[in-house]
Amino acid sequence: MASKSILVVEDEPDIRELLRFTLHRAQFHVRSAADSEEAIRILEGPLPSVAIIDWMLPGMSGIELAKRIRSDQVTKELPIIILTARSGEADKLQGFNLGIDDYITKPFSPRELVARVRALLRRSGNLEDGNINLNGILLDTVAHSVSVEGNPLHLRPTEYRLLETMMRHPNRAFQRSQLLDQVWGRNVYIDERTVDVHVLRLRNALKPYDKHKVIKTVRGIGYRLDHQTANA
Repeated sequence: MASKSILVVEDEPDIRELLRFTLHRAQFHVRSAADSEEAIRILEGPLPSVAIIDWMLPGMSGIELAKRIRSDQVTKELPIIILTARSGEADKLQGFNLGIDDYITKPFSPRELVARVRALLRRSGNLEDGNINLNGILLDTVAHSVSVEGNPLHLRPTEYRLLETMMRHPNRAFQRSQLLDQVWGRNVYIDERTVDVHVLRLRNALKPYDKHKVIKTVRGIGYRLDHQTANA
């Protein structure tokens, strides 16, 4: 199975370690935070595949953190599981109204936890086998390799991350600032036109296979990977 990245936000050390151990044993890569502020710092870098957030966190609560994630253009599509001792319908409705994807009630079964994470990955299109296949372009997120119609495509790390970001969200128009945040991280301050340079390099790498046209320039916004016109 692919080594997907999971963010765990839990203030109780024993539960945090249990979550880390359970997910690591299931071949997930785990990053953990003890509070919302630490989680926000982690989210300034490359995004995880799923966030598991405890409802009752010190300072900013887990629900408030989830609300902040949903209100941010970069993180708003991040799948979220809330971990909580609350099992009331009203509490769950509050979370679902904020866009929470799933709940796990404490005490939880490690097997159920892993099953729910995998189910959420499937629902979100974040495939467990690590492969994203669009327009004849196959991206293997485990091996960090790309092939075009069976032919290996050698990309630099930045172009690889750029392609992965757009392939995970086909037909979505990305602003240059959003691509900077996703590919380079929010704590890196570089000119937005740097994105143009790397998009050009990516297009040039795809051009021998006539796949460069799938990356569209969206005037006044940025770029989009067009899934419908692969051979246009």
